[in-house]
Amino acid sequence: MIGLTLKHLRYLDALARHGHFGRAAEACAITQPALSIQIKELETMLGAPLVERAARQIRLTALGEDFVSRARKILLDVDELEDLVRASTGPLAGRLRLGVIPTVAPYLLPEIIKALSMHFPELELQPREAVTKSLIGNLLDSRLDSAIVALPMSEAALQEFALFEEDFVLVRPPDHADKPVPNPELLQETRLLLLEEGHCFRDQALSFCNSTSTQPRQLMEGNSLTTLVQMVSSGMGVTLIPEMALPLETRSADVSIARFPHPRPKRTIGMVWRKTNPLSDQLMQIGAIVRGVGQQRRDQIDKGAQST
Repeated sequence: MIGLTLKHLRYLDALARHGHFGRAAEACAITQPALSIQIKELETMLGAPLVERAARQIRLTALGEDFVSRARKILLDVDELEDLVRASTGPLAGRLRLGVIPTVAPYLLPEIIKALSMHFPELELQPREAVTKSLIGNLLDSRLDSAIVALPMSEAALQEFALFEEDFVLVRPPDHADKPVPNPELLQETRLLLLEEGHCFRDQALSFCNSTSTQPRQLMEGNSLTTLVQMVSSGMGVTLIPEMALPLETRSADVSIARFPHPRPKRTIGMVWRKTNPLSDQLMQIGAIVRGVGQQRRDQIDKGAQST
């Protein structure tokens, strides 16, 4: 097929993902007319339409669906060829797309960026915060190089690298400070504040409470840990948060903190990447650095707990 380029494939892939010429053009850092010309040029080469054009959105034709599926495999192979070269040319440099779940990003990402810039000054870190399902999809589609998530993932195509464990803590209104810490069964009977659907931390909290569902009158949802803690401060209920979030989220909130007796609820945070990624050795080095950042944060929290 004379004239077909990787640029054509990347532009069609972006259009398929965004379903809109304007948003796809913005993602590709080109103008909408330029993108439209490239897609039309590709269709002319193929002699068949790939896209059904409508006023507000586009749909792929049957040929377009098949073409995009095969194009993505080609783009993944090309990306991994580039990574193969990067892996053989010395210290890690260039772009690294790192995904981070929302219950980790605000608390560790700034320190991770600092630590990685010290060890790999030529590294161009491109972080992305999103829920686990989105990050895993991005990894498998080669739109991310690695992601920091809660383990285990049980995804055969991904390599898992454990970083650290952390406890969950109970956040309660200040007038609950002297009350006994409820066990999981009693916790089900309280007004429990949880993250909305899609956050893995929600599922982990419900698992600790031995519950897959909670009565609507008992359950309230928020879209961030900050929102949940502020709701607790207003007397609307109680919530669980990961230990690393304590310094930031409770700094300006009028709440009390309680730690559960052993065995405490906890989670394992780790890094994941595609097993086929040629940068696996370098990603393990990055994982070791991130593990150190996590340990430093735990030490700071333990020191603060001992002083109070």
